[in-house]
Amino acid sequence: MKPNIAFVTGGYSGESVISYKSAITIENNVDKEKYNIYKIDIAPQGWLYESEDGQRSAVNREDFSIIAEGKKINFDAVLIGIHGTPGEDGKLQGYFDLMNLPYTSCDAATSALTFNKRYTVAVASFAGINVAKSVVLIKGKFGNAEEVTANLKFPVFVKPNNGGSSIGMSKVTNPSEELGAAIEKAFKEDDQILIEEFITGREFTIGVFRSKGKIIALPFTEIKTKKEFFDFEAKYTPGFTDEITPAEVDESIAEKVRTAAKKVYQVFNCDGVVRIDFIYNEAKGEPYMLEINTVPGQTEASLVPQQVRAMGWTLKEFYSALIEDALSRRK
Repeated sequence: MKPNIAFVTGGYSGESVISYKSAITIENNVDKEKYNIYKIDIAPQGWLYESEDGQRSAVNREDFSIIAEGKKINFDAVLIGIHGTPGEDGKLQGYFDLMNLPYTSCDAATSALTFNKRYTVAVASFAGINVAKSVVLIKGKFGNAEEVTANLKFPVFVKPNNGGSSIGMSKVTNPSEELGAAIEKAFKEDDQILIEEFITGREFTIGVFRSKGKIIALPFTEIKTKKEFFDFEAKYTPGFTDEITPAEVDESIAEKVRTAAKKVYQVFNCDGVVRIDFIYNEAKGEPYMLEINTVPGQTEASLVPQQVRAMGWTLKEFYSALIEDALSRRK
């Protein structure tokens, strides 16, 4: 019998827009000859199973089951396609752990940790991974922002501490004129914000996943944006960014990036596919980790699908590898 796979999409944050776009790519490429795929939309309005004919019915949250064609369906694994909360921050993973259901992402602890950018860079630094110097501000629990950032070198990036897709992010060069507005913008997205020193260099992003017990680094991408930095608009609007996959770099640089990416994957005990962003500082000859995306985008414009194709795999093969890895963790 084919395994029953719940494909979850949607989410509770502004990133749900990207989740639904990713869902189109995943649905068009997941292998339905190998798996029974059931799409479930997890949204503030409810958890709903959506059949192929567009009919919707409620999910039984007591055991995460559905009724399809008059039959009760229990799942063998979950394919997670939710960006942001609750699919990327560990909340949904904790629920699935209670249901004893394996899933195609990092576990609850790793998801929660990596969703918090400050905790991520702190753990990375402790493990000897290069990161930028930063401070975190918690709404209502800090004094003068300029005093807090006095030990940072400008320019800096100001961004929500939790979240992704570069929503609410700003680059600040002149603190007296720009810092306040940037902090206000970031606080609209989160109650904690990260202020991080800008590192000069080439921006690389690399997908890493596990298949048959082996950690695989995908051919990585160099980001060259026409905007000042790689923000939400640059990420998702055609024409703003050149994404060169695979990146045109010397093999010595490529090996440093791949090695750093695999180390990050191991240090953070990752599962499924993650995308890790780096700045390669040419003066020091070292990659600096920016952040870890544990549910990276799968839209047609997204980076991981580009990298999968550059490796010579189809997306069907890739999603099957993720599902098989999850199924191998069934207890």
